[in-house]
Amino acid sequence: MSEHFGPKEIEYVARLARLELDDESRKYFASQLEKILEYVRKLNELDTDEVEPLSHILPLKNVWRTDEVKESLSREEDLRNSPAHKDGMFIVPKVIE
Repeated sequence: MSEHFGPKEIEYVARLARLELDDESRKYFASQLEKILEYVRKLNELDTDEVEPLSHILPLKNVWRTDEVKESLSREEDLRNSPAHKDGMFIVPKVIE
């Protein structure tokens, strides 16, 4: 990991992100990236030998409802809100010639 973000590194990252930066923005982002690297260096000081790798911090569980057979709407109830229907079927615009 680089110890310092200079103009070359900032331009490289900006080009990867398809950003055009003025001088003020370059200085701002260099400062922000330095702070991020400083924090990462601090995290690297921690002893993580006994820490198990995780893909998620919290246990995942399925939150879907159970699949139960229930009574559905009648044909009349289905057609009640349709803009057009005939002989118990929905009338829709023709889309295939």
